[in-house]
Amino acid sequence: MYFTYIIRCKDDSLYTGYTSNIVRRMNEHKLGINSKYTRAKGFEKLEVYFVTNTKSNAMKLEYYIKKLTRNKKLSIIKNPSILINLIDNKEDYIIGKEIEQLT
Repeated sequence: MYFTYIIRCKDDSLYTGYTSNIVRRMNEHKLGINSKYTRAKGFEKLEVYFVTNTKSNAMKLEYYIKKLTRNKKLSIIKNPSILINLIDNKEDYIIGKEIEQLT
């Protein structure tokens, strides 16, 4: 499985990325490892994530999200199904559950 995610940084900026291990990646962001952006801005919290079966789909979704305006990203955080309805091949993605359930 692969994950595409949006996190909020301590300066209120939003960071989008993808990974094959969401728990490990969130710990890296919290510790400031392997991401210059979150090391500089500080990790606040995971806002939302999406699950797919392929790295290619995760990367495509990351690219799509990164092109969105901040306001559209905030709308997706409030209602993740908005994003699923906007993308092609929506059956290839599911909205993630709370991160606490993964650890």
